[in-house]
Amino acid sequence: MSKYVLALDQGTTSSRAIVFSHDGEIVSVAQQEFPQILPSPGHVEHDPEAIWESQIAVAHESLSKASITAADVAAIGIANQRETTVLWERDSGRPVCNAIVWQSRISAGICDRLKAEGHAELFREKTGLVVDAYFSGTKIKHLLDAHEGLRARAERGEILFGTVDSFLIWRLTGGKQHVTDYSNASRTLLFNIHTLEWDEDLLRILDIPRAMLPEARSSSEVYGETSPEWFGTSIPIAGAAGDQQAATFGQACFEVGSAKNTYGTGCFLLMNTGKQAVASQNNLLTTIGWGLNGEITYCLEGSVFVAGAVVQWLRDGLGLIKESGEVEQLAASVNDSDGVVIVPAFVGLGAPYWDAYARGTIFGLTRGTNSGHLARAALESMAFQTRDLIDAMQRDSGVALSMLKVDGGASVNNALMQFQSDILNVAVQRPVVAETTALGAAYLAGLAVGYWNDTSDVTKNWAIDREFQPAMQEPDRDKRCARWKTAVSRTLDWDSHD
Repeated sequence: MSKYVLALDQGTTSSRAIVFSHDGEIVSVAQQEFPQILPSPGHVEHDPEAIWESQIAVAHESLSKASITAADVAAIGIANQRETTVLWERDSGRPVCNAIVWQSRISAGICDRLKAEGHAELFREKTGLVVDAYFSGTKIKHLLDAHEGLRARAERGEILFGTVDSFLIWRLTGGKQHVTDYSNASRTLLFNIHTLEWDEDLLRILDIPRAMLPEARSSSEVYGETSPEWFGTSIPIAGAAGDQQAATFGQACFEVGSAKNTYGTGCFLLMNTGKQAVASQNNLLTTIGWGLNGEITYCLEGSVFVAGAVVQWLRDGLGLIKESGEVEQLAASVNDSDGVVIVPAFVGLGAPYWDAYARGTIFGLTRGTNSGHLARAALESMAFQTRDLIDAMQRDSGVALSMLKVDGGASVNNALMQFQSDILNVAVQRPVVAETTALGAAYLAGLAVGYWNDTSDVTKNWAIDREFQPAMQEPDRDKRCARWKTAVSRTLDWDSHD
């Protein structure tokens, strides 16, 4: 048995590769940022070649750092930014245009028309999703509409669509496999999460050719092998999941009602609902968590579009910090935000508001406001947005959350995690291995090749680093949450379409 599993964690702002050992511990990490392309307000693109080049580079770097070769790797697992949409040529493998990133609102107008035509409920019933520019389906339609002749080429099978996992698997296998997993398929607005098939009714409404789409398969199985040109020898590609589902798996959220929140570019809260696809009454999403051993696990999800990205904005947009890691010290330079509230609706608001026309705002500025207050308010916005999701999720599930598992880059910020516990009034648990997205992808791959036996191995490996207990008084909590709600209400429909 090979000694390690390699996880490729392809994120929104960087590509990472992590080598894991059998006990779920990190052996080596390599990470590389790649450019964000911002053609117009609310529109975000990536160069798929930059994604590929950064991902293959860090894969090699991680093996080198671990002093191992491909022969030491039992399998590769892939976690990816989910709804980001890539179109490429079947013959050459070349992208036909930039990828449209999940954050992009470029297809908001298409969504408005779909809702005006009365299609929203059909999409909701079949996919568990709301009609929103967040998801891949309307992004595909936008590209097919915008590029003359592209739809005809797609109908002939010359143009392929994939989320980033599909694109990476296609490249890694030398064009032999055009596949995705159920969790990624469930984020496209095209996949029936009950029948586990691409839905002909939805494809017809969006005018998307079936020939473009990858084969949807379980999240833990051997999809193919890497072409020898990449690592010198072939490695099984044996697991794939959207980044948030992978993190939920990596956090060992296998019990119905267990939940995790990932603090990445966005914030993503998922609760395991077991074999039941629970329909949300509170503007959350019903999504596939993973497919494993012939069974589907469903989740309720709340998606926040801008979380950690607000720290990047402090760094790149305002120049308040030089490195993202400096934000905790800057925020700690003041006792509180002094009434300042930042609603980081830079690309609209996700759950539970689903307003593509909301825009970022800062409230409560006074002559005494300084950079520390802004940093503090920026961090607090992640906790407030998470509270909005938790409130909706508890109403949907009927389950009162007793504890929240956390992960992602911003979860290492102790002050933020304490404030999160205070605002939620529940314990917040951070695991020893915070890279749970990559870890989940590694587990899914390793399970498929027998490197791990079953999910009990995953549960056994999970270990707590620190638990944060709420310390805020209820009147203070209520006051802060009310102020947040007021601030959000004033951002809605700001950039309206008139």
